[in-house]
Amino acid sequence: MDEWRGNLRWYGLALCLMGVGAARAQAPGPSPAAPDASGARVESLQRQLQEQARQIETLKRAVAEQEARQREMQRSLGQQTPPVVAPATPAASDQPDTRRPVRVGTAPDSEAQPPAVAPLFDQAGVLTPSGRYVLEPSLQYSYSSSNRVALVGYTIIPALLIGLVDVREVKRSTVTGALALRYGLSNRLELEARLPYVYRSDSAISREIFTGSASERVFSTSGKAVGDAESGARYQINDGGASRPYYIGSLRLKTRTGKDPFEVETDCVTRCIGNTSGTGLPLELPTGSGFYSLQPGLTMLFPSDPAVFFGGVSYTYNFKRSGVSRLVRGGEQEFLGDVEPGGILGLNFGMGLALNDASSFSMGFDLNSVGRTRQNGVPIASSVRTQLASLLLGYSYRYSDKTAFSLTVGAGLTRDTPDFTLNLRIPMSF
Repeated sequence: MDEWRGNLRWYGLALCLMGVGAARAQAPGPSPAAPDASGARVESLQRQLQEQARQIETLKRAVAEQEARQREMQRSLGQQTPPVVAPATPAASDQPDTRRPVRVGTAPDSEAQPPAVAPLFDQAGVLTPSGRYVLEPSLQYSYSSSNRVALVGYTIIPALLIGLVDVREVKRSTVTGALALRYGLSNRLELEARLPYVYRSDSAISREIFTGSASERVFSTSGKAVGDAESGARYQINDGGASRPYYIGSLRLKTRTGKDPFEVETDCVTRCIGNTSGTGLPLELPTGSGFYSLQPGLTMLFPSDPAVFFGGVSYTYNFKRSGVSRLVRGGEQEFLGDVEPGGILGLNFGMGLALNDASSFSMGFDLNSVGRTRQNGVPIASSVRTQLASLLLGYSYRYSDKTAFSLTVGAGLTRDTPDFTLNLRIPMSF
């Protein structure tokens, strides 16, 4: 664009000089003997000046069209107007102009999309382009340990307990392999389906409750099966840019294809109360939640070169189940009635930083507040609002134009959150 402005100025100056030179060459001076010839020369000069003026107007219109194209290109790229650099003089036009701004890459032929960052949360930032597929296998490992002390009895004085003390140390490991498929309906809308396979292993060190046992034993159990399948959609609401954030709305539905928590047997003879024996722990671990849930969410990405700030809010509504019964050892059923898990309010934020053209680094914070569970319309006495908070670090490496590797490491910040999580994703586009 600067070259167009410079050419316009020099071309206009050259036309003016040509007009003045022609006037001097063709007009030797007024002559009383030839007034008609002088008038013809003046009219010829006027016509030349008018033609030159028309050519200058044509160049101005061409420059205006180029500026309009440049502004449209900048809006699509989400970049600010580059600085204006003075054009090279005609004497130096045969040498390369090192001051001319250079544009890297080409303008996309579709709407601008949010910048790519190393993924930390389930809400992805970059949407799948129209007509393209992304196949993403992933593997996640989490580990947690907790100690629980339960006092069963009553206290006569603060130092004397009449009853039993139940002390348990629980160590839990979970491995989840999942396969996700995303498809871009348009450059602003994508659909996603995800199917996980879960393996869980728990080890509890405790004594049998409600008994006089003086020795501890290890109670180990595990479970493996298909988890809860999920489907969802994401939509880019607006056109962001260098000084404007991108907003992406999402909606996710989780089914109950995994093994139900109410379908596994519990290590109890009856209801684990009174004088019965048993640990009260499940003999087989479930791989699903047992409830349908719907999660709307909103994600924001704000590019600020060289970093990208992002954050999001979501709410998970768990649908109530009626007529729920729990299976205990011995084939007995314990009727629970209507069970409704509490809603989950999620909040996350973080920052992504591009290290080079192929790798990026992200760090963020994730918080989920889980409400109380209700049974038959009444909150369960032992149920309280639970806070799950994690600190996440993510790394992403683009192996090729169609394949990338993303690794996320998480550390739990509350007692109810897994102590350690490790998640590997390999998105492949087609």
